[in-house]
Amino acid sequence: MEKYIDLHTHSLMSDGSMTPAEVVREAKKAGLAAIALSDHDTVDGVREAMAEGERIGVEVVPAIEFSVQSETETHILGYYIDIENPKLLDMLKKVVETRRYRNRETCRKLNELGFDVTLAEAEAIAPNDFIGRAHFARLLMDKGYTKSVSEGFKLYLENGKYAYCGKQTMTDEEAVRLIKECGGVACVAHLHLTKKSDAELREFLIRLKACGLDGVEGYYTEYTPEMQAKYQALAADLGLIISGGTDFHAQMKPHISIGTGLGNLKIPYSVLENIKLHKK
Repeated sequence: MEKYIDLHTHSLMSDGSMTPAEVVREAKKAGLAAIALSDHDTVDGVREAMAEGERIGVEVVPAIEFSVQSETETHILGYYIDIENPKLLDMLKKVVETRRYRNRETCRKLNELGFDVTLAEAEAIAPNDFIGRAHFARLLMDKGYTKSVSEGFKLYLENGKYAYCGKQTMTDEEAVRLIKECGGVACVAHLHLTKKSDAELREFLIRLKACGLDGVEGYYTEYTPEMQAKYQALAADLGLIISGGTDFHAQMKPHISIGTGLGNLKIPYSVLENIKLHKK
């Protein structure tokens, strides 16, 4: 019987409706053999997720998703990282300060647009005190300014929109090198969001491979079949491995189900086996 996985899931960036342990239990209910908990710029939930995975029989990969400096939106996934690495923990303190700045800027810009939202309100729906754009999008929906979280992103919060703040702590190369220093496997997430042309994307990946990049997200919930085939072929051509996941965010993205994404994603366990071969 084929085993399936999801190597791109979140808990601490949700609205608190699902703890790291609950994400693992949701994966078990979905019949998954393994997941990676890859919260944005934090590893705070990894221990809880791994302990629950060991208890109920779901393999949990310690992971993280770094947001990096980019004209568009570039994220680097790190798998099998040492979550106690001193360099990692030091960098994450700096990342927290940058995130706080972004949140202040996002709130200020939303206020300029006439929306009555505050940082305190965002904190109230982020019980882990880990605020991101998704919480502001949730506020816009809850207050009737938009019809959904996704509409808030599309109109005001995604890259290129007025309330977007793109300030990040690390460059893409620094993120890849840090993941490698932590003994991890580095993969570029959701390639389509980089909004690079095919030629630009190839050069981008070649540059990062020289810094230690291992792979790319070859399966993703928003990829069309054509995109998936193209990105997997590009990875093979460049000698990169592939990862894959849904970008599950619990109730922050209620349309995305763990393991299947928008409804038909199936990521074979062999993808994880290949990633394991690249661990230090």
